Amino acid sequence: MVSMVGSGVSNQTGAAIGSLAFPVLGPAGVVAVRQYVAALVLLAVGRPRLRSFTRREWTPVLLLALVFGTMNLSLYTAIDRIGLGLAVTLEFLGPLTLALAAARRRVDACCAVAAAAGAVTLMRPRPSTDYVGMGLGLLAAACWASYILLNRTVGRRLPGAEGSAAAALVSALVFLPVGVVLAVRTPPTLPALGCAVTAGVLSSAVPYLADLFTLRRVPAAAFGLFMSVNPVLAALVGWIGLGQRLGLLDWAAVAAVVLANALSILAPSGRAPQRPPVRRTRRARRRAA
Repeated sequence: MVSMVGSGVSNQTGAAIGSLAFPVLGPAGVVAVRQYVAALVLLAVGRPRLRSFTRREWTPVLLLALVFGTMNLSLYTAIDRIGLGLAVTLEFLGPLTLALAAARRRVDACCAVAAAAGAVTLMRPRPSTDYVGMGLGLLAAACWASYILLNRTVGRRLPGAEGSAAAALVSALVFLPVGVVLAVRTPPTLPALGCAVTAGVLSSAVPYLADLFTLRRVPAAAFGLFMSVNPVLAALVGWIGLGQRLGLLDWAAVAAVVLANALSILAPSGRAPQRPPVRRTRRARRRAA
């Protein structure tokens, strides 16, 4: 639980810091720097033996690399258009969909529906609604759901962080031409570059490593429901760090997400504990006969 909370706080703080570089680098530039930093950190930690990877191992790694880049680019572009809280709320619909699909208890389904109602309230149509930004947020949601499933598969097929490191390397290579073109057209300033690098560490390297090890121990459904706290973290970080205030109805929706998540985690499984079978001695069996 501690690793999941730390991953969420780190991710949203990094996104807020990265958004400060949008006026200079743009979302694509910030994402490119994020991918470079994530690749460097994960390569140092994971030390993947790329030559020993089999075709069965490369397939999910390449898919994960595609998800890395698409998820970050769509999310950061959505943040630039509709703000941190709304963009992350839309992105959250991805793991929530996984939780709904994998729910087995009634309480899980009810909590997931309540969390979805809170998310829908936060994204309700308004006069200034940016539908392109919302569409990008939904694309990020699909990528996040894929990230959960692929990261779990990669973690099973490759030891340690080798799979995530290899995927980050491939994604960084894809974004290398993007960074070069943007650097030639608009040379980045030192503060903007510093914000982008910080975003890479907080929003890429730290969450990827934390989630990799968490997904090996936590079921995908429980992970998806617990990560519903991300809209709350995004709203708080956006309010405190970026001055993006929420109305009373918005905070009520955020509270619904938090309560639904907490109830799902704390609710008992409903299964009666099984007692170990009692072994009888020979003398006891004779008396029973």
